[in-house]
Parts: sequence; C-alpha cells; structure tokens
Amino acid sequence: MTPAALADLVRSAAVDVLTSRGLDTGVLPAEVTVERPRNPEHGDYATNLALQVSKKLGVNPRDFAGWLAEALTKQDGVAAVDVAGPGFLNLRLDADAQGAIVREALTAGAAYGHNELLAGKKINLEFVSANPTGPVHLGGTRWAAVGDALGRVLEAEGAAVTREYYFNDAGAQIDRFVRSLVAAAKGEPAPADGYGGGYIADIAAEVIKREPSALSLPEAERDETFRRTGVNLMFDEIKQSLHDFGTDFDVYFHENSLHESGAVDRAVAQLKASGDLYEEDGAWWIRSKDFGDDKDRVVIKSDGAPAYIAGDIAYFKDKRDRGFDLCIYMLGADHHGYIGRLKAAAAALGDDPNTVEVLIGQLVNLVADGKPVRMSKRAGTVITLEDLVDAVGVDAARYSLIRSSVDSAVDIDLDVLRKTTAENPVYYVQYAHARIARVLENAADLKIELGDVADADLTLLTMDKEGALIRTLGEFPKVVASAAELREPHRVARYLEGLAGAFHKYYDDKDDPDTARVLPKGDEEVSPRAVPQLHLYRATQQVLRNGLALLGVSAPERM
Repeated sequence: MTPAALADLVRSAAVDVLTSRGLDTGVLPAEVTVERPRNPEHGDYATNLALQVSKKLGVNPRDFAGWLAEALTKQDGVAAVDVAGPGFLNLRLDADAQGAIVREALTAGAAYGHNELLAGKKINLEFVSANPTGPVHLGGTRWAAVGDALGRVLEAEGAAVTREYYFNDAGAQIDRFVRSLVAAAKGEPAPADGYGGGYIADIAAEVIKREPSALSLPEAERDETFRRTGVNLMFDEIKQSLHDFGTDFDVYFHENSLHESGAVDRAVAQLKASGDLYEEDGAWWIRSKDFGDDKDRVVIKSDGAPAYIAGDIAYFKDKRDRGFDLCIYMLGADHHGYIGRLKAAAAALGDDPNTVEVLIGQLVNLVADGKPVRMSKRAGTVITLEDLVDAVGVDAARYSLIRSSVDSAVDIDLDVLRKTTAENPVYYVQYAHARIARVLENAADLKIELGDVADADLTLLTMDKEGALIRTLGEFPKVVASAAELREPHRVARYLEGLAGAFHKYYDDKDDPDTARVLPKGDEEVSPRAVPQLHLYRATQQVLRNGLALLGVSAPERM
C-alpha cells in the first residue's frame, strides 16, 4: 500500500465515520496528508486529519481520531492505529500491504512514479537561451541540467513539454561579437566593449578558412560575412556542447524572425490599439509596474526602434498562438524584473498572466582545493560547461547542479565530486544501483530462480530496515508529483540520496547481518527469505534507475 493509497483509505474511512454520525463530510480535504513520522517507533505513517477538521465539525479532535482509528483497524492492510497527542493518528501496515509496494514498483517498471496529473497540458519550457557570443557559462550550464530535468519531471506527470531555446541573433551583443571576430582576424586586440578569450580567435580563424576573402570585402559586407558565419559557428558549438551534456531542444527559435516577419510590429500595434501602451517623452511604455516590476518599461524608444521587451511581447504571443497552455521561462539571477514585464505583456495582450511562469536561477561557484575557480582556459573570464564536464564528467556535473534549489546560490566542490565515497552524492546514489546489480548477477550465477514477483511471499520482509526501505520506495510517486507541481527537480535528487541511504543501511546491517544477508555462503541452502529480498533489491534498483533517468544521469551496473 503506497502512501497515496493509504491517504485514499484514510479519507474513505473518514467519510464513512462522519456519514454514520450525521456530520458534514464537506469539511474533509480533497487529499489527505499521510507522512512518515520522524520517529519510526511511532508507526509506519501518520496523519493529522482529525486536527485539521475537528474544529469545523465541532467535535473534540481526539474523539474524531478515536472514531477514525476504530474504522481503520478494520481495513485490510492496516495492522494497528494509535491515537497520539491532541489527535494525531499513527498507523502501522501489515507486511503484505507493505509488500504491495515492491510488487507495484516491479510491475510498473520504468513507469513507476509516473502518472497523468498533467495529461493534456501543453507546456513550453524555455531555458539556457545563452547569447551566441561565447560558450555556455556556468549559469547557463545550471539551467541546461535543471531545465532538462524539469522537462522530464513534467513529462512524467503526463504533460506534453516542448523544450525551446531562444536564439538571440539580434541586437547590440551580436554587433560586439562581430567586431571582436574582425579584430581577431586582423590580429588586433579585442574592442573595449568586445569579447575576449581563445574561442574568439578560433572562430575568427574558421571564418577566414571558410571565407578567405572576408577581410578584403567592403566593411558592411565584411561584417555581414563575419556575423552570418561566426554566429552559426558559435551556435553550432553551443548546440553540440549541450547535446554532449545530455540536453537537447525541440525548437530553436530565432529572435530575428520576430522582427523580419513583422510579429513585433503587429504585437505593438495591438497594444497601442487596446490602450495598454502609453506615450511619454516620445517613447511608448508598458505598465509593467502594475505586475511586480520595479518600473514601467519602454517598448518603443523615442527614435522609433523597438526595445528588447518588444521582442519578448511578440515571442510570448507566438507561443500562445502555437497552442501552449503554460509558458515557463528559466532565467538568470539578473533577470528578476522579467517576471513583472512578461506578466504585464500577457495581460496587455488580453491573456491570463498566470500562463507565464518565470523561474530565476541563482549563481554557481566552483571550488577546488578550498579556493574559488574563476578563470577558463578557453573563455578567459568565465567558467564554461566544458570546463565543468572536463573536471568531473557529465553525470557528476548534472547531478550537482540539479540537487540544490535554484533559489539559492550553489558551491560546486570539484574535490568532493571526484571522490568515490559517500561524501560524493552522485557516487553514493549510483553506487547503490551498482551494488544491487552485482548482487543480482551473483544470484543469477547461483541459479536462484526469482519467478514472478506476484508469487513471492513478501510477508517475509519483516526487518525494520526492510520496512524503512519499502516505505521509501512507496514515497517516490509523491516526490515526482511534488517536483513537477513546485518546479523543483532537486526534490528527486534528494529523495534518491535518502533511498540510497536506506538501501546501504540495509545492505550493511550490523545489527542483524545473518538476516540481512541475501545470498548463501559455501554449501548453505538458499534462505526462504532470499527470493523476497532479491525482489526488494530489484524494486530498489528500478526506482533508483527511474529517478536517475528523470535527472538525465546514468545508472551504472558497475563502478
């Protein structure tokens, strides 16, 4: 019985109890909260339902808890129910009910933890969107990992997710990039406002290789050649580095297309016609302050040129015209003002501001030998995606960036991520998977036939550490649902660390090593507990694999 199934059982029992006493069932929440108590001696699960609703019912919470306890003890799978404190209920499940979690995990396989809560929802998830003026830096790398994981989590809940990269191929930053390439091709220093780093010289050399006469062209034609070829080279490199990192996109949307197609002009004309833009000092402004921005923003400058937000407005309209129900933007720490301006854009277009969600990611710092790492060999002033991957590998890089809430800055200790100890969180989780794989391989070598889990006597899994491990497996679907609802894939990583910990404690049981041991030694007979235990191992391995897949991290068989 999973926590979700138990919650449904508690609510059903509460409905029966209230109905039999002529009390209002409408006070019951749609979903009952069932949690594991901090102290396992109190029971397998606990609920505060009686405390939640007793005041509305006009009854003593301990009385209601007592009625509920009496009803629940009659239910299949519930071994005991105790009333604690002012009205908490502590529940214990019988062994067969707990074993059902193992069966469910193995029967569902790769689908365990998934459901259809977001079925029918079309979500546009835009992330990274780094300017094509240099390699992906650490902030973009964090979004590459977190954004991809969030997409996987949302899909696990049934959503149709389109991963989108907004290709900023218009604006002043591209002009500076072009001037930097031309300077490098001429052997001159980078402009004061330009881009440095070895990658500029590399791309400039490749432009000359492809277009040998580029420097001899008239200035405008020369710059266009460097712009066209240089931007494409840089963007191809960005896409390849992201692909190698395990992050791919469904759509690469070109900002320039919004201007060339007239989409920006049409969006601005619509806002002017509706009165949602106002004119002041020769410029046109949107009332973004009304939606949390610190000030209203210029959409059309006094010289008639569109400001950057004009493209944002047209881009949002384009997403909605493509049929997306929700547009999630994942932006860097310096983009907090975009929350208000994007919601203002939605409202001004006559749309629901809640169709816009903006997630702001905080900074990432690398530490090695106890000191900050600040310089890249290739990019010069920033650390890049490739720098991090070269240092620790893709799995460790992705996992370390995902496992912390994006609301907080994170320090990545390269020395820790290189360790093959429990101190390294990704190793700790992956090692649990590999450990199980080794046991299952040895069981196969011993010709131990597992058979169908439906036929296994899982009531033999009576050790406390087995119960703790099984209940942890049962929490996985709820964790995935919470990660999707709150847009927090780090919850999956932290759950996996807890699951790995529960398994390692069981595997290394020092209190009862003979009972915890799975495989026979020497000429020993195979224990009756061996098959149920191996099914528990398999279920744990499956959930570890499912969770790592949601993070885009591998589940190795050997380490």
